[in-house]
Amino acid sequence: MKPERSTGESERTVGENAHTGLQRKMETRHLMMIALGGVIGTGLFLSSGYTIHQAGPIGTILAYGIGALNVYMVMLCLGELATAMPQTGSFHVYAKRFIGPATGFTVAIIYFLAWMGALGSEFTAAGLIVRKWFPDSPAWAWSALFIVLIFTLNALSVRSFAEAEFWFAGIKVAAIIVFIAIGLLAILGIIPIAGYTHAPGFGNLIRDGVFPNGFAPVFSTMSTVVFAFAGTELLGVTAGETKDPSRNIPKAIHTTFWRLAIFFIGSIVVMSALIPWQNAGVEQSPFVLVFDAIGLPFAGDIMNFVVLTAILSAANSGLYASTRMLWSLSNERMIPRVFSRTTKRGVPLIALCTAMLGGLLALLSSVTAASVIYLALVSSAGLAIVIVWVVLAVCELRFRGEMKREGRSERELAFHTPAWPAVPIVVLVLSVGTIVLSGVYESMRSSLIYMIVIIVLCYAVYGVKSLVAGRRR
Repeated sequence: MKPERSTGESERTVGENAHTGLQRKMETRHLMMIALGGVIGTGLFLSSGYTIHQAGPIGTILAYGIGALNVYMVMLCLGELATAMPQTGSFHVYAKRFIGPATGFTVAIIYFLAWMGALGSEFTAAGLIVRKWFPDSPAWAWSALFIVLIFTLNALSVRSFAEAEFWFAGIKVAAIIVFIAIGLLAILGIIPIAGYTHAPGFGNLIRDGVFPNGFAPVFSTMSTVVFAFAGTELLGVTAGETKDPSRNIPKAIHTTFWRLAIFFIGSIVVMSALIPWQNAGVEQSPFVLVFDAIGLPFAGDIMNFVVLTAILSAANSGLYASTRMLWSLSNERMIPRVFSRTTKRGVPLIALCTAMLGGLLALLSSVTAASVIYLALVSSAGLAIVIVWVVLAVCELRFRGEMKREGRSERELAFHTPAWPAVPIVVLVLSVGTIVLSGVYESMRSSLIYMIVIIVLCYAVYGVKSLVAGRRR
């Protein structure tokens, strides 16, 4: 398959051949919120205080800044590939073409497993959140309700999934904007905050030095921060169902980066300025701590609602992503063709049911095999995303190499990565560094071990599958 010579040719190839069953229904606003929603999750709302406690305010800002820059560069690489070859499940298709079919198969499977494991944990967490309001009700009943809701949203059409994700992400974004706005008013002394008789200002950021625990914790938290930005690669999964991808994907990439940088770093600055870093959400969400100190009524309930939407957003995106991975594997004839069958509304229903069943099995394993299967799925999920980033960078480098051999210029591309090849090389260095760090620190070492085992098994399965297929011929 040669790279498309023009946007129009690209659209025709995708529309007439590879994606006859899927429908291009997503717009720029959907893409932007899907990218934001995929990144803004419980990591920011619940765990960011722990990062501040470990690395200090400036260290945390530095770690999140590097994480945001790395994600932006990943999106640039993905944007070039996705606009030239807009295909659902794109990075697995690119891996198959530019690295090898075994790698393409492996990337798709580990990505599917990552989201499948996430589905189980998200539905459980959603049920537990609602029990805080209705303590006498069973958590499983709420989990079942949310399972039906998310499945229905994905089963109706790709548009219903995108609209739901737009509003789920919108609630999270609104909460962050309100938090930053109220926090800045408190920092400037315009509204009172408990513990201060004057404007707090930004003195807490460096009160105990730039790096109160030394520089080493910045490295130890980098892995956590990079994992917190996982989700932007969903833009690649949506490429085959996006209207005018050559225009909408680049637009979503640029707008998403600046919003991510402002939302994440802005939230960290506000938290660090108003809460001493030693107490920054070690046992409670820093958002709740700030809202309580300002005297916002029902701060805990408000944040529980926001966290619930974050959980449902993750489940919604997870079911969509895992479904499209199965569809794409089937479309590439790596698994049975039945998984690529779609409804009249363009929904791969059999793949959707299989992905949801996988999520339910992951949920079941959290009870019956929590120390083995479920732990392997959940703990290796973050690394799976980082491996996808590594693959994207390699594919983008090889894509350009192929163009050069064919005598083609980047000017022919509807969107091209600036500062090439520096951008994909930096992505490779930062992403591989994150993987290495996960092996250095004992708390994350098991994640790397589980991921290595899963990757070896995937390559072995593909090898056996290829061998059997070869003998049948």
